[in-house]
Amino acid sequence: MFVDLPDEAATAGLARRLAPHLRAGDRLALDGPMGAGKTTFVRHLVAALGGDATCVASPTYTLLHRYESTPPVIHVDACRLTSPGQLAALGFDELSADGIAAVEWAERVGDSLAPDWRLAFTHAAVGRRVDVSGGVL
Repeated sequence: MFVDLPDEAATAGLARRLAPHLRAGDRLALDGPMGAGKTTFVRHLVAALGGDATCVASPTYTLLHRYESTPPVIHVDACRLTSPGQLAALGFDELSADGIAAVEWAERVGDSLAPDWRLAFTHAAVGRRVDVSGGVL
């Protein structure tokens, strides 16, 4: 399903729409070019799950953040990972077992993620566009 995201309010709306369908243990693959809205989506997802959105930052340098929400959100940036095994080396399985995992640049870790949802972000003439697949909205 394609969703147009002309502005940040639309991205927040998508996060609010998706949040009730997510459960602990779910994994979201977030792909798309730099600046396509992956971290912005996670920020609004954390807020939609009752967490503090102001704490959400790109995990580019730290690779992994855990945000307290219900359930918690584990936010990973796989851009600098060079093999799927490095995701496991971060302790990803243990850290995400009781939360929702949102992995940016998920294509870098291939099948090791086994996502329940895929969100492929692209730039559009106005804002962004995302192809959402996996679950039913």
